[in-house]
Amino acid sequence: MSAAPRVRVPRRPVHGVLLLDKPLGLTSNDALQKVKRLYRAEKAGHTGTLDPLATGLLPLCFGAATKFAQVCLDADKRYRATLALGTTTSTGDAEGTVLRERPVDVDDARVAAACAAFVGTIEQVPPMHSALKHEGRPLYDYARAGVDVAREARRVTIHSIDVVARADRTVTLDVACSKGTYIRTLAEEIGERLGCGAHLAALRRTTSGPLSLEHAVTLEQLERMDEAERDACLLSPDAPVAHWPAVRLADADAGRFLSGVRRRLAHPDAPNVRVYGPDPNAFLGGGRIVAGELISTRLLSPLEVAALPSATSAASIR
Repeated sequence: MSAAPRVRVPRRPVHGVLLLDKPLGLTSNDALQKVKRLYRAEKAGHTGTLDPLATGLLPLCFGAATKFAQVCLDADKRYRATLALGTTTSTGDAEGTVLRERPVDVDDARVAAACAAFVGTIEQVPPMHSALKHEGRPLYDYARAGVDVAREARRVTIHSIDVVARADRTVTLDVACSKGTYIRTLAEEIGERLGCGAHLAALRRTTSGPLSLEHAVTLEQLERMDEAERDACLLSPDAPVAHWPAVRLADADAGRFLSGVRRRLAHPDAPNVRVYGPDPNAFLGGGRIVAGELISTRLLSPLEVAALPSATSAASIR
C-alpha cells in the first residue's frame, strides 16, 4: 500500500522576535525549525548559536526582524556558567572524555582572584569542538576525525565575572562578555589558574543585548498554545535595537524615510537610531544621524509596517 501523500502546511508572513528558552539537547537550528513550523512562518533565523548542552536565551527573528538579526549577533551576552573543578575533558565540557583528574584545594578568595584575572580584554584560541568554520567545515567535524586545525587567537572582552555559588568541586559564575567569547575556554583557563583544572559542566545564556531570559518562553509552552497565543508572544522587530535612541517622524517624513529619502531633523548625531512613524508601534527601520541628517540603513516595507500594531514594541522590554 502506498504511503499517504504528505500534506503541505501553508506558510504565512510572520514579523517579530520570539525569545525562546532553548532546551538542553537541541541544536539552535533544530530549535529554530521546530518553532518555525509551529508559527508556519515564511522566513526565520536565529541570532547566535547555543551548543546542544547549553540552554537559555535564543532570540528567533521572523520576517522583518531578520533585518536586525546581526545586531543580536554583535551584542554583548551574559551567561550563568557552572564549572566542574578538578577534571579536564577532551572537549572542555561535560560531553568529552576525561583527560585528567586533580585534587581541588581552593577557597573563595582564590576563586575570586582567578576570575578577576580574566576581566578585561583578553585573547582566546577558539576550541576545536566549536562551530567556527575552517574551509567550509565546522571545527568540530575535524575534531571528531582526530584532526587538529591551527587557530588564531581572537580578542574578546570579559566585562565582569561574579561568583554566584561555590561548593567543594563546583563554581557557578555570572559572566558578562562580548560576542565571540567561548565560555568553555574561559572555564578551562580559570581551572588552570586555580591549579586544579576545570571543565564547563553547564551553561545557560541569560541576556543578549537588551533582550532577557525573563521574557522567554519554552518550546513546551509554545506547543500547548494556539496560533493567536503564539503570536501574542512575539516582540516587534525593533526588539533587538531597543537600546538605540528613538526618533519619531510625522506622516509625511515617515513616508519619505521609507522611500530612502534623507531628512534633516533637530536630533543629536548618532551612529544608530530606531525610527518610528506617528503611531506608537509603527516601527519603520533603522538609521543613523550625521550632521543633523537622518540616513536610513535598514528599512521595513510598507506591508511589514502595517503588520506590526499587534506586536509588542521595544519600549515594553526596556
